[in-house]
Amino acid sequence: MALRPYWKGYLKLSLVTCPVNMTPATSESEKVRFHTLNRETGNRVVSRYIDSVTGKPVKDENEAKGYARGENDYVILTDDDLDAVMLDTVKTIDIQKFAPAESIEWVYLEKPHYLMPDDAVGNEAFAVIRDAMKADRVVGISKLVIGRRERAVVLEPRDEGIVLWSLRFGDEVRPEQNYFEDIDDDGDPDLVPLVQQLINKKTVRWSPDMVSDPIQEALLMIIADKKKAMKPSKKSKAKAEQPETKGNVINIMDALKKSLAAEAKGRKTG
Repeated sequence: MALRPYWKGYLKLSLVTCPVNMTPATSESEKVRFHTLNRETGNRVVSRYIDSVTGKPVKDENEAKGYARGENDYVILTDDDLDAVMLDTVKTIDIQKFAPAESIEWVYLEKPHYLMPDDAVGNEAFAVIRDAMKADRVVGISKLVIGRRERAVVLEPRDEGIVLWSLRFGDEVRPEQNYFEDIDDDGDPDLVPLVQQLINKKTVRWSPDMVSDPIQEALLMIIADKKKAMKPSKKSKAKAEQPETKGNVINIMDALKKSLAAEAKGRKTG
């Protein structure tokens, strides 16, 4: 099932524009996450912003962004200040340049997102841009505001859609020469064929199962065992004791069985 879009806006190439929406291509929502509890009461612990000098909690309406200009000296920015610097790239992905798909080094690719048309009217314009990039084996270069930062992005046609990659800035990437320059240029030519034999024996078709998380699996097993050992809570007991309600609540399995039975009966009498 498709998730709710993370972003909505427009894809633009010269005079061709279409409404699009975007969803992150990766997710960590299935990962085991823990809440911090009070061990004595079993209640959740709530985090709050505390004034570092007075020690008193800060109300939501009094929170502000501050840029440090010295020790304990800040320039305060309001929401209006932050909104004033919003760019056109908040709502529009305007493709300004194209580059050969293989020319962008992997290290600059940061996070993938699925980009798709937001309504049927925009399907044709979206498909034309996608298919033209496919035919020329190029990717589109643009900019987009993500999390209040304008990021360079790459648009890569993929199947029926487009994958939008946010890019790392040049000063975020460390030159590989600084780390690889002292490594021998060539391996022993007599040993390379032996390693190739090992590679051939271990080569299989890629599957997501190759990157399963053993720690995640172990945690889930521990949690399942602890669940079995726990006594049912009062809430779950009360829920279990509630009689089955009638009225507008329909059991889908029963409805399907009745439909199949009615259809079979109709065939016999027909």
